[in-house]
Amino acid sequence: MTEAARNFADCVNQVHYQNASFMLIKNGRRFARLVPVEEKVCKGRDLVKALERASLTPSESRAWRTDLKRARRALIPPEDKWQ
Repeated sequence: MTEAARNFADCVNQVHYQNASFMLIKNGRRFARLVPVEEKVCKGRDLVKALERASLTPSESRAWRTDLKRARRALIPPEDKWQ
């Protein structure tokens, strides 16, 4: 929070022009998010539709599956499972 307050204009510019987002932390806990108005979010159903349209070779499919497994292992679950 302190860093964001000191550099608020820069943070807002990054959000707007670079499509960046910031998690604001206060006392070690997530407090708020600063995100673009038109934040691009891929939901599961969007991914399913995209995959249905994709024409992947068997080797591309295996590589995609490997990448997905790696990405899942890298995810950090939220502290509050209801968020």
